[in-house]
Amino acid sequence: MTLPRISDPVAADIAALYRRSLLATWDFSRSELDALLAVAKQFNALDDAGVRVDWLRAQLAYALFFDNSTRTKSAWAGAAARLGMQPVIIDGETTQVAHGETIAETGAMLGMNAHAMGVRHDLILGEGRRFMKEIKRGIDEYLGAIGSERSVPIVNLQCDLDHPTQTLADAMWLQEQYGDLRGKKVTVSWAYSPSYAKPLSVPQGLIMLLPRLGAHVTLAHPEGYELQPECVSYAHESAAANDGSFAVTNDMDAAFADAHVVYPKSWGPVALMEERVAAAGNRPAMADIEKRALAQNAAHRDWICDERRMALTHNQEALYMHCLPADIGAEVSPGVMDKYRVHVAREAQKKVYIIMALLAVAKVEGLAERLNTAGEA
Repeated sequence: MTLPRISDPVAADIAALYRRSLLATWDFSRSELDALLAVAKQFNALDDAGVRVDWLRAQLAYALFFDNSTRTKSAWAGAAARLGMQPVIIDGETTQVAHGETIAETGAMLGMNAHAMGVRHDLILGEGRRFMKEIKRGIDEYLGAIGSERSVPIVNLQCDLDHPTQTLADAMWLQEQYGDLRGKKVTVSWAYSPSYAKPLSVPQGLIMLLPRLGAHVTLAHPEGYELQPECVSYAHESAAANDGSFAVTNDMDAAFADAHVVYPKSWGPVALMEERVAAAGNRPAMADIEKRALAQNAAHRDWICDERRMALTHNQEALYMHCLPADIGAEVSPGVMDKYRVHVAREAQKKVYIIMALLAVAKVEGLAERLNTAGEA
């Protein structure tokens, strides 16, 4: 099997990611993101060819989940196993954080055994990213105290601010479909959902990442569903610094017009999501916020990705994307979902290779050369 070789400049960026954590996509430079995506594509090709890359045997890949997950949890386990690691999945509710143990102490306890750590903590604004930083601090301080040179990189498996493994998987899927994203219009739109008030991190992650890759991104939502200001500001800044663009509208039809890609999904009303911060741990108050959020959503039932709106897109044939699970009949019509069902499954599968890439660049010395020779007979 012959794969494109990783060039020396890309290899240098790969080497620069050794022992690095990823808490948000802005942690990596543009060239480092390109290098990470190149590694993920190599792993995808090697996996398709049945080539083993179990280069991290006898290492433990811990993952701490404070929210439900199907795709991310299975992608973490699959990625770790493909690299020879043993995945260890921990339900956040079973930790002692709620009983007084500090986050840093939890990090130290888990870091004693872990060789890599994934964390998902996404429901409360201002909490998830802070939690991940504290976990990292606890691990680093413990390893420093015992004089260990072992590195335990942290991978953000979704926080309140960003969902890097999802959005990088989305970018990988888009590049597989279009190659260069420059000049492509990507619409990230709110859509109605009758289910729980979903986190803001996926749309925020998309608007922060895709303009850096040259896409022309339009964010659409009804009034009251704004994203966090720091994420919107970063989207504007990163678009200006690259070949992309970023705009915001309250008109879903206008956002769909001539779009090459549409990514309609629900997220919670920002004011009520902010109320969750004060109500965290208060189950009756959280239930009331949820009830009011869903009532507010119901006022915008017409925000759906359906056949009429898809006909507004570029050549009436935009690529539909979703992080899944989608609320069929609410976020997206049954007909549109049925047409793109295989596409969104393949989009989701790219997350395995993104997580493999994040683990490998942080843990495998000389990774570029190993990838360049992995397919040789």
